[in-house]
Amino acid sequence: MAVLEQLTSQQAIDLENKYGAHNYHPLPVVLSRGEGVFVWDVEGKKYYDFLSAYSAVNQGHCHPSIVGAMISQAQTLTLTSRAFYNDMLGKFEKYATETFKFDKLLPMNTGAEAVETAVKICRKWAYEKKGIPENQAKIIVCENNFHGRTTTIISFSNDPVARKNFGPYTQGFIKIEYDNLEALKIALQENDNVAGFLVEPIQGEAGVYVPSEGYLKAAKAICEEHNVLFIADEVQTGIARTGRLLATCGNCSCSDKHCSGAPDVKPDILILGKALSGGAYPVSAVLANNEIMDVIRPGNHGSTFGGNPIAAAVGIAALEVIKDEELASNAYKLGEIFRSELNKFITNCDLVNAVRGKGLLNAILINDTEDSSTAWDICIALSDNGLLAKPTHGNIIRFAPPLVMTEEQLMDCISIITRTLSEFKK
Repeated sequence: MAVLEQLTSQQAIDLENKYGAHNYHPLPVVLSRGEGVFVWDVEGKKYYDFLSAYSAVNQGHCHPSIVGAMISQAQTLTLTSRAFYNDMLGKFEKYATETFKFDKLLPMNTGAEAVETAVKICRKWAYEKKGIPENQAKIIVCENNFHGRTTTIISFSNDPVARKNFGPYTQGFIKIEYDNLEALKIALQENDNVAGFLVEPIQGEAGVYVPSEGYLKAAKAICEEHNVLFIADEVQTGIARTGRLLATCGNCSCSDKHCSGAPDVKPDILILGKALSGGAYPVSAVLANNEIMDVIRPGNHGSTFGGNPIAAAVGIAALEVIKDEELASNAYKLGEIFRSELNKFITNCDLVNAVRGKGLLNAILINDTEDSSTAWDICIALSDNGLLAKPTHGNIIRFAPPLVMTEEQLMDCISIITRTLSEFKK
């Protein structure tokens, strides 16, 4: 079969099923092209993308500025490894640290790699700066978290599908209930040698759980009292997705184009990925100030591809698009409209229990059990009507379109969603 031979959707699905590991359960839609908020399947049907590659494509599919930066750099220099300096990495590090108000950046490729990096930095800081005995450091995490699927990360997951039959598991993690300050206080009181608290500002994969007002700020203050690092995993919530540059910018004016980007709740360690490249290339990063990041020395950590010239060029372009096109402001405005319209609709719709989210990271809770097929069937119907979304945890549907969406497009999407739900409730 020639590489450029045009396949039907079924042929493409059959190839993946035969030759690929079955580690995903995709909707039966085979995509071949994307532009802005739209994607097209191999037969040419057009869809609104309401998942954005799990918030990696915040800047829209194939944004010309990002693609242009990638092509230009790819024609000049692609990879040197970190055995040598390259002329792009320092520019990216300067731009990103100034954007997010940190001293240092450690570049990696994927979100899971960035989380692993943050865990290593936190532990090393604990031994060298806090004085915790070697190999005794503990990190507090939240139940129903999603930080990736490496062996270490699934060790502190309570998702049985991600976790079962992959042990033995890595020790050194304490699980507490999300959005529960008392649980955090008790964990810190009852456990010695706690080095850090790793938390998602909004639990995306768990179903877009938004914590109580003031939770993050209070949790950071509790960590400071105990000399514990506050680690924010903003791989999914960062880069303007929630209507702020970062979700930890709780009370700053990121919805205003003049926002400085300084977080209201400043993490000690910030984890970024996904939209850090606009979905064009694997780019992730961990940011911290000097007193934390300086524990990393040559040979401690690295990646052949981490910090490569293409990633650096793409990262700069991706952040410039967020700033120049005021996408945080757009996400804030459209998110308010989306939740308002959906909340109006569900007052007369028994099929949906709740709408929740921030900015353009939202979800609806389907009135059915987690083991039902209702949410999946709704997503199939949505795809038939020209909109792509995916269930999470059985009965929750996440809605996260590219942030370049216009209000007119959003209203069209709301019409598709409400019409589809109305057809389902009959």
